[in-house]
Amino acid sequence: MKDEYFNVRVYGLLINEQSEILISDEQEYGHRFIKFPGGGLEIGEGLIDGLKREFVEECEAEVEIISHFYTTDFFVRSAFNNSQIISVYYKVKNTSPLNFPVKTIAYDFDGEGDVLQAFRWVKIAELTTDDVTFPTDKRVVELLRAEL
Repeated sequence: MKDEYFNVRVYGLLINEQSEILISDEQEYGHRFIKFPGGGLEIGEGLIDGLKREFVEECEAEVEIISHFYTTDFFVRSAFNNSQIISVYYKVKNTSPLNFPVKTIAYDFDGEGDVLQAFRWVKIAELTTDDVTFPTDKRVVELLRAEL
């Protein structure tokens, strides 16, 4: 099909001093999903610049890359179109204060609209593959848990 293409995504694994990881509850046009903060690269953008941009856009926070963590090593078709997803994950730390509301319940959005987002801290020791939606995020959860 001519509408098939690679879709490069970049995500940040932000872990706090309590060994909790930041996850993002999102709803876009009726679709709900839970993932790590980040998103798609824009044309002309590198992975690190893209991740830093995504954190500013989503979390209003600046981050510094600590290390590469994982790159998709299996085939993943997008849940939203015919693209093949390639996701790259980095461990990050915030270099500016985190000033967003933190929720304790999944999908606890403030307000209404077509695009909604809320953030939660989840203890890595309690994080399971059921806590995230997409296949690559599930793999990352397995790898994070293996580090404990």
